[in-house]
Formats: sequence, structure tokens, C-alpha cells
Amino acid sequence: MSTLVTLFGGLAGVLLLYFLGSFVPGLSPRLRAGVAALIPLLAYFVHAAAHWPGLDVLAIHISVFAAAAYALNAMTAARRRGGRVHWAPVLLVVFLGVVVVVNAGLLYVSTRGLPAPLARWWLGGERVYSGFSGVVAHGQDAAKGVSAELSQAHRESVLGWRVELAGLDSDGPSRTLTVRVRDRTGLPVERVEAELRLLRPGATQPAHTLALNAINPGEYRAVLELPAAGRWLAELRLQRDGTERYRDTREVVVQ
Repeated sequence: MSTLVTLFGGLAGVLLLYFLGSFVPGLSPRLRAGVAALIPLLAYFVHAAAHWPGLDVLAIHISVFAAAAYALNAMTAARRRGGRVHWAPVLLVVFLGVVVVVNAGLLYVSTRGLPAPLARWWLGGERVYSGFSGVVAHGQDAAKGVSAELSQAHRESVLGWRVELAGLDSDGPSRTLTVRVRDRTGLPVERVEAELRLLRPGATQPAHTLALNAINPGEYRAVLELPAAGRWLAELRLQRDGTERYRDTREVVVQ
């Protein structure tokens, strides 16, 4: 379930529960607003416990549901008084609405990249990749990261392995991956520990790690279940005798 679905689905749940609460005798608008925000939040907490989205996404859901409940309570209270809503609550609700729209847009771009027409118009060019900026981390340790990447590339060129990864570009969230490893003479390479790590662009910790099992000499296979839609980075790592011999990162897009 995507973040946009949980965000706007929960918002619709707040509105529906607040409306249904008006049919409960003796239930004040403030209590209706609290219940309307609490139930979707509890449901989202259960979902987040099974599919952790990160503290930033969790905070966005809490703020959106609470702001919606507060706005409903303020409008109901003003209607009962027969007056107009004070400008301060209206300004706060408008500000929170703008924050919600901006954050929803940033969440969409971070997981799916810019929409292709917008990317071509804004960034120019025929083929634009906006979801990932590179494999080397930036910061105070950038020089060490560049050195490590160059050393890894040198080891792979000396090793001379020819690695083929099939099935990653298939359609759907479930994909059967097959990795074939050959040496420079074309013979299969056995006793390889193949592992695929799945990360979001910009993330440092993998969301999922998959071990591929040997089915034939030099051939390794496993079924990859992509957790959610959007852009993912699939990092293939091959080890032999306890030493990493090969690493390759590719981009995967799930519609």
C-alpha cells in the first residue's frame, strides 16, 4: 500500500467518522474530532508496524489527520455559535493544507521520480533520470567512497567474471531472478554466495535482502517480492570464500 493511498485514505476516514459521529447522541464536536483522528491513526500504526515507512512519513500522517480533525471541530463550533470562524484557525488550516500538498509531492518524487513530461520540460533532454543521483555517497567521507568504488571496479576487472542478471525488468511486484556467473574462459563459477539488496533511492539501509540459491553450476535463482510501488535500487553482491568479488546496482520501477 503506497503512502499516498494511506495518507488520503486515512483523511477520507477522518471525514467519514466525524460525519457518522454526528448521529451519536451526547457526543460533543471535540470528542467526535478526537475519535475521528484516533481511529485512522491506530489503523495506520498497525500498518506501519508491518511495513515501516520512516519517521518522516509517520509524522506527516499524524499531522494531516490531527489537522483535519481540528478543522472540522472549529467549523462545527463556529456554526453552533452562529458566527464566523476566527481568521487564526483558518490560516493555520490553510498552512497545514499547503504543507500536506508539498510533502505529498515530495514523497511522490522520492519514490517514483518526476513524471516524465514534467522532467523533460523542466530538466530538458529526451531521457531524464530523477530518482537517483549515483552510487557514491556525498559528504565528508566522499573521498573514501570514491576510492572504495574505484578499488571495487579494479578488482572486478582483474577477476574477469561475466555476470548476467535476468528477470529484474519483468512486470509486476513478483519477479523470478536468475544470475549466471562465468569466468573469463566461459566456465561456470561455483560456490558463489549471491545476495540482492533492495533499497529506496538515497537510503543507506536495505529494505529487503534476498539470498539466491544455486540451481545449476554457476546459476543462482530466487523470487523477489517488491514491497511497494515506485523506484527501487537493486544491489547485486557476489561473494566467494568470504570475500566480496562483484557488486552491481540497477534501478527497478514498479508501477
